[in-house]
Amino acid sequence: MNDPLQATRQVLWNIDHVWVMYALLLPTMGVAGYGIYRRVQRWRRGLSENRFDRPLERVALLMQNGLLQLRTWRKLYPGTLHAMIFWGFIVLTIATTVVMIDYDFGIPIMRGNFYLYFQSLTVDIFGALAIVGIGMAGYRRWIARPSQLVYTREADGLLVLILVILVSGFLIEGWRIAATDDPWGAWSPFGKLVADVSRQVMSVDAMIVAHRLTWWSHLLLVFGLIAWAPYTKLVHVVTSPLNLYTARLAPIGATLRKIDFEHSEKLGINSLAGFTWKDRLDFDACTECGRCTAVCPANRVGKLLSPRDIILDLRSLANDPQADPTQSYIGATPALSVEALWQCTTCGACVEACPVSIEQMPKIVDTRRFLVMEDAEFPETMQQALTSLETRGHPLRGTAFSRVDWTQGLNVTTMAEAKDADVLLWVGCGGALVERNQKVVRSLAQLLTKAGVKFAILGREEKCTGDPARRIGNEFLFSMLAEENIATLDRYQVKTIVTSCPHCFNTFQNEYPQFGGRYEVFHHSEYLAKLVSEGRLSADLPSDKTITFHDPCYLGRHNGVYDAPRQLVQISSSLAPVEMQQSRENGYCCGGGGGMSFIDEPPNQRVNQERARQVLETNADVVAVGCPFCMTMLEDGINARKGDRDVKVMDIAELLWQAVEQSPTS
Repeated sequence: MNDPLQATRQVLWNIDHVWVMYALLLPTMGVAGYGIYRRVQRWRRGLSENRFDRPLERVALLMQNGLLQLRTWRKLYPGTLHAMIFWGFIVLTIATTVVMIDYDFGIPIMRGNFYLYFQSLTVDIFGALAIVGIGMAGYRRWIARPSQLVYTREADGLLVLILVILVSGFLIEGWRIAATDDPWGAWSPFGKLVADVSRQVMSVDAMIVAHRLTWWSHLLLVFGLIAWAPYTKLVHVVTSPLNLYTARLAPIGATLRKIDFEHSEKLGINSLAGFTWKDRLDFDACTECGRCTAVCPANRVGKLLSPRDIILDLRSLANDPQADPTQSYIGATPALSVEALWQCTTCGACVEACPVSIEQMPKIVDTRRFLVMEDAEFPETMQQALTSLETRGHPLRGTAFSRVDWTQGLNVTTMAEAKDADVLLWVGCGGALVERNQKVVRSLAQLLTKAGVKFAILGREEKCTGDPARRIGNEFLFSMLAEENIATLDRYQVKTIVTSCPHCFNTFQNEYPQFGGRYEVFHHSEYLAKLVSEGRLSADLPSDKTITFHDPCYLGRHNGVYDAPRQLVQISSSLAPVEMQQSRENGYCCGGGGGMSFIDEPPNQRVNQERARQVLETNADVVAVGCPFCMTMLEDGINARKGDRDVKVMDIAELLWQAVEQSPTS
């Protein structure tokens, strides 16, 4: 019986003139290195930005989404094939390195159990998995052909080249096993399979010749791939890990940059010269997977907007040596057209979906800033909303309500009147000035009162937080509103804020700190769930309706709040809640963010109606929301689609108050 401790093989069997390999390696690395160098130089032309703080968190992020591929796995089929190829090449690279260490330095590491379990069995399995992964990728690209992919000859060529490299590697292994009658060949099951088949059709002399020729061909193909990769989409092997390490660590809701108006020569971005080095790295990190466009609600309903194409078109411009970095890119391609840029709801789905952490949405907003503040070119209805913001402190042109009308009949005091308020209830424009949403705020106020919370409102002193202005692109107006609101809050020494609007919540939580305003901020779902857990509220008579919850983008995807509203939904009904097909991180926008609630969309391209269709598919009696924009958009969408069905849209505060109010202890 063979002794496993003696297991090994001759390194570089049948290969002479090994020096030629090293002679070829030098120009290979030179060509590849120059390709990387050119890209780094292009990144360095970007503006400065600090993305190297908190290194431990960055390493953890790289391990999760680079090494473990967690974001890639969100889509099972492409995630599986990519993991097979990725890990296959990781293992094959390690194995090749081990071989050369053994050969070049005479360190006998290809011995014994390590040789059998890793260098033979593990390497064989992962090499075979890589081939299966390439086959799956080929099926997807050449037969299934999903619309989200970019189809190029380069991509086809890379797949074929990698497949040939992998297959030739197994041929080399199999012919060596057969020609040397390797006693340990069974530990390389796929190489052994090639050996067994080859013995039936080839002589030993033929296998020796074929082995040598194929070995050198394999080497040339590998070196050719290494040299070519930095000039192709395969450069993402380098750029994707870099992009993951330098990803923004803050929530999606904190991705928009503050403009330094005193020192900025241009407001917003309309040319390559306005982007940072990280933006330029984003362009090169794109793997062309199309996940961002596939989840974009505007694109899903047939609009022109494609986050993927925006990044790819900007990459083409950045990589064009003849391109003028100061030349405006707006209108240069359909993806970068004014029409497409005004279709974004800023839902952040593209950013969430990207497996390599590209930030598409902030680039769209930065371009909008230029269109608004430099060119004054934006939709008329958005302009009317901004004019109302400037003159009346809210974007709801035509409303007849005041900030305090909703309080009639309730014992609600203002901060100016209150002496011992612990909490500021920030009502928001949608809550105070839209009749349907006034019912939501009344329910919330009554719940707070019943729980014994000492709260107050600003009343007529409250102004819009500026969220619509910032998303539309008027950063100057947003800055003014932010500074005014922070001054008001500081005057009353506000420490804790509760609001039913996720957009206000996000602004206080993630954006006002840029201006020095720091508060303890709760979305009303979080605060109400806290009161329930403390026993200060009890829903003793839940309804008998089936409820599904719609995740507001600025609550869920932008800030990671998913569980609190679901806890309230669960206790508000005696029946188990149902989830929509798209929920939580994969939730679908109502269509009202990014200033789009002020746009009259084409009847056949309305995001809210697509979301309404998804709601109706659940057969729920009630769709629960936690946002005034979602309330308006989903009511309109469901009313347009529900037919004779009785489906209601209710805020989680209304549902909870209904269950609390009717309980015997109320």
